[in-house]
Amino acid sequence: MGKEVAIIGGGIIGLCSAYYLQKEGHKVTLIDKSDITKGASFVNAGYITPSHIIPLAAPGMITKGIKWMFNSSSPFYVKPRLDIDFMKWSLAFKKSSSKAKVEKAIPVIKDINLLGRSLYEDLKSSNDFNFHYEQKGLLMLYKTDKAGEEEWKVGQRGIQEGLNVSNLSKEEIKKHEPNVDLNIKGGVYYDCDAHMTPHEFMRDMMGYLKSVGVTFLTNEEVIDISISNQNVSEIKTTNRSINADEVVVAAGSWSPLLTKKLGVKIPVQAGKGYRINVNRETGIETPAILLEAKVAVTPMNGLTRFAGTMEIGGINHDINPARVNAIASAASSYYNGLNIEQPEIASADCGLRPCSPDGLPYIGKTKAYKNLTIATGHAMMGWSLGPATGKLVSEIVSEKKTSLNLNPFHPDRSF
Repeated sequence: MGKEVAIIGGGIIGLCSAYYLQKEGHKVTLIDKSDITKGASFVNAGYITPSHIIPLAAPGMITKGIKWMFNSSSPFYVKPRLDIDFMKWSLAFKKSSSKAKVEKAIPVIKDINLLGRSLYEDLKSSNDFNFHYEQKGLLMLYKTDKAGEEEWKVGQRGIQEGLNVSNLSKEEIKKHEPNVDLNIKGGVYYDCDAHMTPHEFMRDMMGYLKSVGVTFLTNEEVIDISISNQNVSEIKTTNRSINADEVVVAAGSWSPLLTKKLGVKIPVQAGKGYRINVNRETGIETPAILLEAKVAVTPMNGLTRFAGTMEIGGINHDINPARVNAIASAASSYYNGLNIEQPEIASADCGLRPCSPDGLPYIGKTKAYKNLTIATGHAMMGWSLGPATGKLVSEIVSEKKTSLNLNPFHPDRSF
């Protein structure tokens, strides 16, 4: 029997949840306070990343974060502030940054990424969509032996997990990048990764969902949530009241503001990332991460995107020119002859990624309520994990056996 399901949040996670829920026969209403044309789901690097097996909360990140805190153009920045939620999150991040916890997270992250990639392939092979999707792998390009050795350790750990990874010389990389002159020593290549053009997928998915009867309430903010007998009974937006059998909170970095209304604390901090689009031919054919600079490079449909930085400084969309310029400089430094021009830099945009302290998303029902499912906290893997999360959400709401063990993703887990 289909249920009435309200999803709060219209990013990649909300849309994919709506897709799989309607496939299960549920009547879906999706609420978003924007018009769903911008944000992290539109400005990300478009990666599907089984290669990204190490969570953000890894050993050494605290030390790096402290070192980078005083550098306005550093790739990872945590703005210190007297905020109780931020301080609790920081403590949980520190506790999660142990070797044992990272080891435990590696197979979990790999499996949900592989599920995500498989579901993207299913979506692409259906006749319902026309989005760009390619599996060309991912190059981790390095200039220094130190960065190369560190990444190869990750690569070897990936091989243990069954991924196909190779350590390539500069000459061997030419096979993947024949048309650019790279200023590097070498690279580690993961052939398991794929990439996309995010705005195409978002456009296609929204169009499809509307065509199958999903209701979109855009430019409507949730202002209050009522509770009755351990159930969310009513959602009040700026325009109306909504009653639903099940509620899904998939509002990214804004999710904790919503769950707080229900007395549920979900530790999430917004991690700002920037992107520069170059809408002209660059010759770049294979997605790459410029290791020392922590910049992602993606050849998309009609453009090349350069994206980077993780700036944990609260919810705001202020653009820091020093960080944008650092991304442009990194691109020119690794790709000889590539010059990102001033108008391209000036049109940079940003999005807020919802970061959990341990690098694992929250997917599941909180014990506090019978009809509330949380789906947030995906950090830099939101795009990669969109369909996998949507599928899991639909299985939870439909009371089916889930495709993956949900214990590692439990919203009530302790740190």
